[in-house]
Amino acid sequence: MTTIDMPGLRRQAVSVTRKMAASLPGLRQMAEEKGLKIHHLGAGYPHPEVTDPRGFLTHQQAYFEHLAGNEGLNDADAVPEYLRESYSYTDTLGPRSVRETFARAYGNDWRIQLDADRMVPTVGATGGINLVCSMFERPGTPVAYITDAPTYAGFLARSALCHHARVFSVEMDDEGPLVDVFVSQIRAAREAGYEVPLYYTVPDGHNPAGFSFSQSRREQILAAARAERILIVEDAPYVYINYTSGAQRTRPFFAMAPEQTVHLFTGSKIGFPGPRVGFLYSEAKLAIAGGVEVDLTEFAVTEASADMLFQNPAALYGFEALLHRPGEEGGFAERGTFWELAEGKLAVYREMRQIMLEGLERGLGAWPEHFGWTHPDAGFFTVFTFRDGSVRTDEAFTNDLVTNYGVVAIPMYDFYPEDARDRDANAGFDQLRLSFCFSESAGEDRRRDLTEAVDAFCAAVREMFELTRE
Repeated sequence: MTTIDMPGLRRQAVSVTRKMAASLPGLRQMAEEKGLKIHHLGAGYPHPEVTDPRGFLTHQQAYFEHLAGNEGLNDADAVPEYLRESYSYTDTLGPRSVRETFARAYGNDWRIQLDADRMVPTVGATGGINLVCSMFERPGTPVAYITDAPTYAGFLARSALCHHARVFSVEMDDEGPLVDVFVSQIRAAREAGYEVPLYYTVPDGHNPAGFSFSQSRREQILAAARAERILIVEDAPYVYINYTSGAQRTRPFFAMAPEQTVHLFTGSKIGFPGPRVGFLYSEAKLAIAGGVEVDLTEFAVTEASADMLFQNPAALYGFEALLHRPGEEGGFAERGTFWELAEGKLAVYREMRQIMLEGLERGLGAWPEHFGWTHPDAGFFTVFTFRDGSVRTDEAFTNDLVTNYGVVAIPMYDFYPEDARDRDANAGFDQLRLSFCFSESAGEDRRRDLTEAVDAFCAAVREMFELTRE
């Protein structure tokens, strides 16, 4: 066996979510040997009940037949254009009709006119994160990313791949990142010799923090980013998994300032996770070497063509089908909004969120001095906090939660960037991320299983603290 010398490579840390996934089969077996049912409060996956593809496949086929019919082909052996393009090389931006349909619907929802030529298809939002990081890492100069403490584990994993990149993180309160700290971290990074191109965040249904930024805090962060001349990279997987009414919804950063924002859309939560449809959108301009000013999109397209030259046109056409409904007089018509698609998902997630919050209040609400949890306006998670400092939510704690109580939850400490843990060695060690989005059952069984899971978690916590309800 030959070993290849690669001294420049470094071993990357394994995230706590992957550790939990790897250890779960063994932990599950130990729990089941004790007669315990496993309760899932850890997985952040879209629920199988809202991602059943059978109805979609029927709808998609009808839409494709509609496209073929509109071409008016006389030759029975002729290949319809949509079908030929779906399985051929295509432009890096993918089929134009998909981008135009997306731009109209997304723009209608957020009251902004979007340019389809600035939409770069990505492999989900994760592909967008990789694309943006690669753009700014390519020159090889030291680069600093500003992000939240805590932040999305996928962003931390991607940023750690670059040896000349460093994360400067910003603590949050219940409205969002602290503005003074935000500005001071940008300036500290620059004083340390780093270029600071961007701030990465998930402002709606923050993963993992379990809340959404207030409108006033968004405006303050936007003003600070503009003054400091950095981009806001807005990861928006949960922008439609939103539990507030239309009048109460906060505006995404890109709808407030597209010239200051790189917006990452994914179809994984609003559509289907498997096809990995996503888009990067920005109207930002970059001042580059030689004093030249260029569109960020130009760099994004070049980077995308190097990373994945040809996007999956079949998946993009399938996404286009989702954005159409059968017309009243035959054929298909554009929906003109994503909220129609969202409502089918929200009916399930709203219900599960309510079960989670009511269960926590029922089981632990009598002890606010000991426990607290977020009330998410969007997304899949609530963050549960042990307030009195008597519990350390490390890996041993979460393993014990599975083996002795059958409850799967994710500890928060691993979502904190390294610099945040340098500032506070206990950051996240008093919290758990509880997910209410996933179960292995549907309908009434789903409701029962989540109710049982929350009740089991509350019972475990009460037993740990030796608390009894009157």
